[in-house]
Amino acid sequence: MSHVVADDLLDVLVQAGVRRIYGLVGDSLNAFSDSVRRSGGSAAGGIDWIHVHNEEAAAFAASAEAQLTGRLAVCAGSCGPGNTHLIQGVMDAHRSGAPILALASHIPSRQIGTGYFQETKPEALFAQASHFCETVAHADQVVRLARGAIQSAVGKRGAAVLVLPGDILAEDSSGGVPHSTTLTTRPLPAPDADAVAELARRIGEAERIAIFAGIGCADARSEVLELAKRLNAPVGHSLRGKDILQFDNPYDVGMTGLLGYGACYRALHEADLVLMLGTDFPYDDFLPTKNNVQVDIDPARLGRRAPIAQGVAADVGLTLTALLDRIEQRGDRRFLDRMLHAHHRAVEKSINTYSTHISTHRPIHPEHLASVIDELADDDAVFTADTGMCCTWSARYLTPNGHRRLLGSFVHGSMANALPMAFGAQVSHPGRQVVSLSGDGGLAMLLGELLTVKTHHLPVKVVVFNNSSLGMVRLEMLVAGDPPFETDHDPVDFAAIAAGAGFFTRRVVDPADLREAAQAVLSHDGPALLDVVTTPDALEVPSHLTVEQARGFALGLGKVVLGGGVGEIVNLARLNIRNIPRP
Repeated sequence: MSHVVADDLLDVLVQAGVRRIYGLVGDSLNAFSDSVRRSGGSAAGGIDWIHVHNEEAAAFAASAEAQLTGRLAVCAGSCGPGNTHLIQGVMDAHRSGAPILALASHIPSRQIGTGYFQETKPEALFAQASHFCETVAHADQVVRLARGAIQSAVGKRGAAVLVLPGDILAEDSSGGVPHSTTLTTRPLPAPDADAVAELARRIGEAERIAIFAGIGCADARSEVLELAKRLNAPVGHSLRGKDILQFDNPYDVGMTGLLGYGACYRALHEADLVLMLGTDFPYDDFLPTKNNVQVDIDPARLGRRAPIAQGVAADVGLTLTALLDRIEQRGDRRFLDRMLHAHHRAVEKSINTYSTHISTHRPIHPEHLASVIDELADDDAVFTADTGMCCTWSARYLTPNGHRRLLGSFVHGSMANALPMAFGAQVSHPGRQVVSLSGDGGLAMLLGELLTVKTHHLPVKVVVFNNSSLGMVRLEMLVAGDPPFETDHDPVDFAAIAAGAGFFTRRVVDPADLREAAQAVLSHDGPALLDVVTTPDALEVPSHLTVEQARGFALGLGKVVLGGGVGEIVNLARLNIRNIPRP
C-alpha cells in the first residue's frame, strides 16, 4: 500500500512521543484508523488505539493522561456527531490546562459548505475550546499544521484541534516526514525586577500576611512553604492546590469556597495583605476585596476575580525565588498561631461530628464512605471525582501525601467525568491504583464507559455514591429558597449492571459491611465496582455562608413544609450541615 497523508500525521504524532489515541472509529476517520492499525501499536513503535463508547469520554481520558504526565495526549472523533460529542471533553481539558490534541475528522472536502450529511463547522465549534483550531485543506499541509497544533497545546497548556477531511487523509503522500524536535515544556516567563522589588516593599509594610495558592504552584511547593515560614503566614489553597500544599504543611489552614473547610476564609479576610499565587479561583464572593497581590503566569487572570493592588505576570516559582532573596525571617507568629488554632478547632469539630454521628448511620453517610476509601486506598492512588457532592467528599476526606493525585472537572464542572478520567489515568499508569469516585448521576450519564474499562481489562475501581439524587443541585435549590424539584430519582442497583458487564462487584446498604466490601473491591485484580447506598440528606455547605444564603436555605425548608412535604422536612432536619455561622 502507498504512503498516505494519514501515515504522515501518524509519523508526526510518533515523533512527538504520542503512544496512544483515545477515540471512536468512524467512516471519516477510516484512513487514519487504518494507519494506526498498520503501525502495529506502541510495542512496535507505532500508536495504540483505545476504543471508547462516547467521544466525550475519549477527551476526558486524554485530559487525565495529560494532567498526570504533563505530556501531550490525543483523542479523536469522526465528523458531525463525533465532533459534537468530543467537544464537551475537549472544553473540559482546555479549561483545566491539559495539553491535548483533538483530531476532529470532517466530511469530504469538496462537500464542505453544501449542507452535506453530518456537516458541521468544526472550526466554529471548537474555537472557544482550544488555543489552536485549523483545517487541513491540502495534503501537504498536514505535517506543518499538526506540528503547530502540538506546539500550541504543549506550549500554551490547553487543547489544540486539527480538523481533518477524510478524503485528504486518504490521499497519497508526497513523501516521508523529516524528523523535527517537538516542544515538551511550557515556557516560563521570569518576573520583572521592579515588580519583585515592589512586591517585597508591600510585604514589608504589611503586618498580617496570608497566602492563597492554587495549581499554578505545582512546581513551586518548596518556595511557597519557605515564603510562609519567613513571613509566618497561614497558607490556604484551592481544591486544585490541595494535592500540592496540604500535606506536611505546618502553615495549612484549609480551603475556601463552596467546598471549603477550616480557617482559610477567615485568614484571607483578617490579613492585611493576601498573596494570591497561581490561582484563578472563580468564586469572588469568598475573596477579600482589598490588599490583594496576585502572581500568575497568565496576565489575563490578574485581577479578574478580585481587585488587586499589584499583579505580577510571571511563573510563580521564578517569582518566589527572586522574592526570597529580599525577605528576612519574621519573629511575630501571633496571626499565624491564631489562624492555626482556628483551623485545628474547625477540623476537630468536624472529626467529632463524624465519629459521633456518621460511621453507624443508615443509609450510609457519604462522609463515612469517603473516609473508608481514603484509609484503604494505596498511598500512590490516583482518584478521579465526579462533579457535584463527590467533589465535596473528596475535598474534605481524601488525604494527600505527595504521591496521591486527585483529578476532576474542577474548572468546567462537567458531569460524568470521573469514570473516563479514571481509565485514561489507568491506561497511562498501569501500575497504580486508580479509583473513580462516581456519583450515581454522573455514572448514569456515561454508563457505557463501564464497557470501555472491561474491554481493555483495566483494573479501575469504581466507587458509586448511590443516593438516588443529584445532591449538589438539591442543595443549590434549598440555598436559593426553593424546595428540591426533579433531583431525586428511582433507586438503581449499579452493582447488578456492572456485574452484567463483567465487573467484580459488591453492593453495600449496611455500614457494618462497608469496610470489608471496600477492601475486597480495592484489592481485586481487575475491574471492580463498589455500589454504596448513601443518604441524600448529607448536604455539605461552605465553611462560610452569607446571610442571604442562610435565609434562602431557611426559606427553602419552609416551602417544603407549606407544600405538604412534612416527611421531607423531618429528613432535612437531620442534614449533616456543619460550620454555618450565625447571620
